Amino acid sequence: MGSSCEKTCIVLATYNEASNLQTLLPALRQILPDGYVIVVDDNSPDGTPQLLEELARTDSHIVPVIRAGKQGYGSAVLAGFQRALEMDAQCLVTLDADFSHDPAAIPSLLAALAQADIAIGSRYYQGVRVLNWHVSRLLLSLFANRYVRAILGIPVADATSGYRAYRRGAVEAILTSRIDSQGYSFLVEILYRAYRRGMRIVEVPIIYSERREGQSKMSKGVIFEAMIRPWLLRFGRQA
Repeated sequence: MGSSCEKTCIVLATYNEASNLQTLLPALRQILPDGYVIVVDDNSPDGTPQLLEELARTDSHIVPVIRAGKQGYGSAVLAGFQRALEMDAQCLVTLDADFSHDPAAIPSLLAALAQADIAIGSRYYQGVRVLNWHVSRLLLSLFANRYVRAILGIPVADATSGYRAYRRGAVEAILTSRIDSQGYSFLVEILYRAYRRGMRIVEVPIIYSERREGQSKMSKGVIFEAMIRPWLLRFGRQA
């Protein structure tokens, strides 16, 4: 299986990340000079839309997708996926815009697609590699992944990581699936849908750091959805 990454799109789902994007976008463009960066922003009040439009005027490889309002992480990623396929992307990468995911790992994730449909940038594969987290948050994350694995049987150590690379076929399969999640349980749901369709999933060890700027988007509602969604997936519609 060859990776066939003649055209790669990086998809970022953002809300109030202007301070991080000013540094992240140049870094991404340096790592993948021929790649495209699709930024799906839900009309952030911090000036992100204006920043993106300004950057896009001087760099055609930055592709803003500005939506009318806050519609959720999951739908933002799906919108980025759709735009990437319209641009004929053969490989797609997702990561957080807050530098918790080191952009330097992107080439390793893309290389892993030579033998897989989805490559996960994993915090917990072959050991724990998380920096600057309180122990309670680390334990919660480790428990969440064990919880997901026990209920859904996905054979990965880090099913909740948003740092991933996808082959085009995997994204096409995801977009033709029923996706109900809106928050970060979306990451589990699309992985489960792909796994159920026989997609090959591999993990690539990464080092995860706490965000540099801004505030976490985690909320009680997001946590509740993450708890209930695996059960709904297991006993609900499988396609």
